[in-house]
Amino acid sequence: MGNCFLYVVLGLFAGMASGLIGIGGGIIVVPCLVYFLGFSQHMAQGTTLAMMVPPIGLLAALTYYRRGYVNLPVAGLLCLGFVLGGYFGAKLATGFSEEALRKVFGVCLLLVALYMIIK
Repeated sequence: MGNCFLYVVLGLFAGMASGLIGIGGGIIVVPCLVYFLGFSQHMAQGTTLAMMVPPIGLLAALTYYRRGYVNLPVAGLLCLGFVLGGYFGAKLATGFSEEALRKVFGVCLLLVALYMIIK
């Protein structure tokens, strides 16, 4: 816990990225916790999921909603799927070795990046 200021700054950066372009926890916080703050991959992913439990995106989502950029029925369905998927994904991930989990995470980030660049 000695890095309280760094954690707040990291959270601020991830929150700004989330509000700006819809990314944050998985793409920004997890790698920073692992590579800069010495967390294990499992600990980083679990901590990031715990970070998202409170309604951290509420103000950003409200801002988008007020401008007409939120489809509430779709958001509700995505939320339901996300809750169930998060549970099953966590059960699966906690069974992986540290190295395997880090590689799966990296491949996912790479595939998303390539898709975004190519499309």
